[in-house]
Amino acid sequence: MHRTRKVVVAGAGALGLTSALALARAGCDVSVLDPAAWGENASGVAAGMLAPAFEAALDPLSRPHFALLRDARDLWTSLAREIGLEIDRTPALAVGDDAWLAGLRAAFAAIGAPLADTAAGVQSPDDWRIEANYALDALRAAAQAHGVRFMRGKAARTQDTDFLVIATGAAHELATLAPELNRLQPIKGHILHYPGGLDTVIRTADAYAAPSARGRLVGASMETGRDDLDVDPTQVAILHAAAQRLFRDVADLEPQVRVGVRAGAPDGLPLVGPAATPGVLIAAGARRNGWLLAPLVARMIAAYAMGDDPGPHAATLHPKRFEAATGIA
Repeated sequence: MHRTRKVVVAGAGALGLTSALALARAGCDVSVLDPAAWGENASGVAAGMLAPAFEAALDPLSRPHFALLRDARDLWTSLAREIGLEIDRTPALAVGDDAWLAGLRAAFAAIGAPLADTAAGVQSPDDWRIEANYALDALRAAAQAHGVRFMRGKAARTQDTDFLVIATGAAHELATLAPELNRLQPIKGHILHYPGGLDTVIRTADAYAAPSARGRLVGASMETGRDDLDVDPTQVAILHAAAQRLFRDVADLEPQVRVGVRAGAPDGLPLVGPAATPGVLIAAGARRNGWLLAPLVARMIAAYAMGDDPGPHAATLHPKRFEAATGIA
């Protein structure tokens, strides 16, 4: 019988929680540490998009990776069932002028994703959504049911730990253990909350709107290189103007503003796998697709910790993929 592996997961966001749950299911003794208050991270701020098609069609960095993003989304079906989380599968709607919609149709055709014309715009059946805060709570409860311990604080590699999993965004303070983290840049984002209901996610050329338990969400700014949580009135004004173009009733409303900081690698994909230091695994840098990619990243992290096959996307997501040398250790 194998000795129980002791694992510390640094970070209680989407990637950290799903990794902790997968590791605990695999038989590991798992602790999760995060210095922030519960839910006060980019995953808690996010709209909970599970949107491989629109992300690949609208984001040049994501476009080559539609198949990977769709594989990750498909893993949510079993994960959501396990943790008791509802997935909103209402088709996402894109609205805009004729030229923009024509370009969107061409982008969908290029990635091989279905797109349906409607009276309002075009719809993608491939894109789903979850309630981010509900997902955080459900993942924590499921992890605790498997024996995972949660503590507030910063994690470090210790002699009595078999693996440290870094799932904390850019985390440059941990670069001595994982120099691959230097490839990540922080990305600050604002998201606005308005009262009122919404039936589906709406995409436009410059923003999105999404339903939530807290009303309507409109987002999101992306400011590469910024890691502060200060509200920027300029970014709020830009998003508020986008909200007014979608909803006539928000013009005189004062939105609630939330700010989160994500991290991203040069190719828009996360770093997933072994770091330079033995016993250190990285699960960071998912950019704007943290919730979407979380179950795939978690499955791979558990496989690395248990010495199993991390799957077909291992080379694409490996932390050493940017190194000049050929081959991956």
